Amino acid sequence: MTIHSDHPFVPPESDRDVVRRFRGRLAASVTVVATGEGRDRSGLTVSSLVIVDGPKSRVVAFVDPDSELGEAVDVGTCVTVSLLTDGDQFLADAFAGLAPAPGGAFRLGDWNDTAWGPVHAQRSWLGARIEGVRELGYALEIVAVVEHAEIHGEEGLVHVRGRYRSS
Repeated sequence: MTIHSDHPFVPPESDRDVVRRFRGRLAASVTVVATGEGRDRSGLTVSSLVIVDGPKSRVVAFVDPDSELGEAVDVGTCVTVSLLTDGDQFLADAFAGLAPAPGGAFRLGDWNDTAWGPVHAQRSWLGARIEGVRELGYALEIVAVVEHAEIHGEEGLVHVRGRYRSS
């Protein structure tokens, strides 16, 4: 048996999509975008996200259209964006579908219901209402008007080149 220092099934860098490699070098905050309540909750780890400041601030997120979250949202849907922190790496992987979560990812950690959906307790978060949804490239672009924001003092979790770091 041989122990590999690299993942044995990952193609060499020269064979990988150059745009994805470029995107992987951009540090991105790690969030969970969620909607629903009770057993009808859905959420997804999202790092492809931007906040647009203005008289009506907006959050723009790009999600997998085939994800549970992608199928649950439409214009008028309320969503939350919880900023994950150091120590939430397993939670991020569970919401991304990369780690096991028996009973669902919402059983991991403490979640509070709000008027906009579930938020991870004691984390900075936004509550927003979706005003636009469209397919863009391979993603579903979600544009939502921010209606509520809470900031807690923690540092955010960042993802860059396939690894988590604290900001």
